Amino acid sequence: MDQRQLYHAIEKTASKDYRSDEELLRNVVQEVINSDQMRIKGGRIWKLVPRRNVYVIVDQIGEVKSIPEGFAIKVSEYPDFVQVGTKKTVLSMERNPDLIKTGIQRFSATGVGDKTKVKEHVLYQYILAFNTETDGQDLADSLNVIGSAITAVLRERHALARTKQLEQDIDRAREIQRSILPGHEKEYGVFQMFGISIPERVVGGDFFDYLPSGEDGERLGVAIGDAASKGLSAAVEALYVSGAMKMGVELETNIASLVRKINNLVNSTFSDARFVTLFVGEFTDEKTGLFLYVNAGHNPPMFFRKSSNEIFQLKATGPALGIAPNTRYFIGNVNFDEGDVLLLYTDGVTEATDSNFTLFGEERLKNKLAESANLDPKNICSQLMETVQKFSVSSAYADDKTLVVIKRVG
Repeated sequence: MDQRQLYHAIEKTASKDYRSDEELLRNVVQEVINSDQMRIKGGRIWKLVPRRNVYVIVDQIGEVKSIPEGFAIKVSEYPDFVQVGTKKTVLSMERNPDLIKTGIQRFSATGVGDKTKVKEHVLYQYILAFNTETDGQDLADSLNVIGSAITAVLRERHALARTKQLEQDIDRAREIQRSILPGHEKEYGVFQMFGISIPERVVGGDFFDYLPSGEDGERLGVAIGDAASKGLSAAVEALYVSGAMKMGVELETNIASLVRKINNLVNSTFSDARFVTLFVGEFTDEKTGLFLYVNAGHNPPMFFRKSSNEIFQLKATGPALGIAPNTRYFIGNVNFDEGDVLLLYTDGVTEATDSNFTLFGEERLKNKLAESANLDPKNICSQLMETVQKFSVSSAYADDKTLVVIKRVG
């Protein structure tokens, strides 16, 4: 048979939908046995068990005298299978006395699947051993083609399985990310809030949350954070801090004490190279407009004072979480009057760049906040994010972007 035709014939057989690699190999061996041109009477499928350094029989097809199920050949005692690891196909006289008793005088063996290093040898995942009536280079060439075709299909099967697993992991990661983000909108008496988070990858390290506490939710916390990395590892750290916040607000009324405890948890749980910036504020009485906050190394939020059209920032009151244990955090405060706006954001907003690597920066953000401060929080947030996204649309670099807008409307 022409080698190209043989390759495609084996590939076609191997590419069908099988429940396992062994089922695939059995069908291919049967196809080879059925071929009049190959003159092969039977075959066996051997599987490598690396931890035992043996090949174990997993199937026997065609005109072969059956050997006991689970029969194993030690690699160290069977040099022909070692040679398969380097030569791919070996034509040899049988030397194992137990196999000779089954009537095997000569055999042909070809390796398929991935290779694994076991001790000093590099071995194939599977070996197909055939009882043949002929030998010679033509047979070796044909078996090499068969082995190549099967290996290609096995690798494609495994890659597809990994892709499906990755898709499932990504879906789970998305669900994790969604689980730590609240609904966009929140109301607390005379205050309206709106938040949005856009990860640079499938998931990211930015998060925000609304944290009601006390009896009947008389207190409300608002938090925004940024884990100093990207992707799934950042999402895991963000989930950890977000979960600690949710649990902590029910047990701890002092936000400085709460942040200090979370800092110690992050420091002891994650590596020294990992940290999280966090801003958490709290309304204790919506009528007074008093807002207490702790800024743990986060980008300083921007406060728009309607009465004077001035914008000032809420500076850090302590370092980022995880940098050092037993760190002290201080509480800052600001009072909201009607029409005042507080903008919380992550560094992916101000550090967004255009195609010339020019930063969006704090000044552009301040100017856009001043322009849109008369709108409701949803529209302020949407306009700010749209401006940043348009500014950075041609940039090769991007980071997670999160905005939360708080406005007193009465």
